[in-house]
Amino acid sequence: MSIDRAILAFAGFMVLLSVVLTVFVHPLFVWLTVFVGLNLLQSAFTGFCPAASVLRKLGVKSGCAF
Repeated sequence: MSIDRAILAFAGFMVLLSVVLTVFVHPLFVWLTVFVGLNLLQSAFTGFCPAASVLRKLGVKSGCAF
């Protein structure tokens, strides 16, 4: 799995997790969804993603975008 696919999988997991936490734990977990969305948006424009940096250090092979 490349970093690109790992980032997409991680972002999707975080969005789904935040929705579940918002519904079953506390409504303020919706801010986790907002954070993930803003991070995806800024990485689309800047090409910088903090999660990609962490995954690269963990040895995940590079992809085209990151």
